[in-house]
Amino acid sequence: MVDVLIPFPADSLAPPPGLDVHVWAGELTTSTGPDMLTSADTTDIPPPDVLDRVEYYVIPYGFSPAAVDLIERLPKLRAVQTLTAGYEHVVPYLRDGLTLCNARGVHDASTAELAVTLTLSTLRGIPAFVRAAPSGEWLQGWYDSLTDRTVLIVGYGAIGRAIEARLLPFECDVLKVARTAREGVAGFDALPELLGRADVVMLILPLTDDTRGMVDAEFLGRMRDGAVLVNVARGPIVDTDALVAEVGSGRIRAAMDVTDPEPLPAGHPLWTLPGALISPHVGGLSSAFLPRARRLVRQQLTRLAAGEPLANVVVGPGA
Repeated sequence: MVDVLIPFPADSLAPPPGLDVHVWAGELTTSTGPDMLTSADTTDIPPPDVLDRVEYYVIPYGFSPAAVDLIERLPKLRAVQTLTAGYEHVVPYLRDGLTLCNARGVHDASTAELAVTLTLSTLRGIPAFVRAAPSGEWLQGWYDSLTDRTVLIVGYGAIGRAIEARLLPFECDVLKVARTAREGVAGFDALPELLGRADVVMLILPLTDDTRGMVDAEFLGRMRDGAVLVNVARGPIVDTDALVAEVGSGRIRAAMDVTDPEPLPAGHPLWTLPGALISPHVGGLSSAFLPRARRLVRQQLTRLAAGEPLANVVVGPGA
């Protein structure tokens, strides 16, 4: 019998035999607001005698310190599962021998939808229309179309593929870059040349030591005049001061679901720059999340019960 700790009621997953399932929902303390993804209700954490037996832990969705701190209270833990695609916030809590699995596949559809939404909104002038509405200003004119544009996806993984699938019906050209070059996908070393060819540059890559601050003044300076930077990855990948300078000059535009700092403070210049569109880190926060998260956890529990290797291993044994 393997003890597992999950954030969903066991009857919602119909877990396979051979598992002793415990639940800590880690319910968010607020349904909206800047601490939505960083706060969790710890009052219903299972008692110590249960924690002492847990071997597989699914962290409640979000970035709550209390949720990752719990790893240190699970002495028999063998594997940790995030419900986020990014996992940089968990790595510092891992100890030798622990396996970490991420939520690859869970956020593909939702994040891809938002990436395309931010792109279309920026190109077609939607932010300006919204700002003009209270005064009744009629901003009729010519606006950019996604059709016939060139889009560069920086970080071509599972979500990048989902974004491409949604872009192609718009009759645009898609260029792809990833850390490792492969057929049809260029390596990061090709970025200096590709940036000058793109009308839209989409960031969907993990935050690592190599990618932190990667989008700096030089990167932005290589983008075409009038191009749009779309960030649905992590805020610190972009040098915020360099971005403010470029967008503030009017040379490029930006649509950001993530920022650095985050939440973006009131009064920050990005809020009011005419060429900037900000959404409050909602790439994964849609009705598409829960059914896909439950499906992933159910599949992982089936593998665990059968003694099979876990999927989506990103750190530790099996990575």
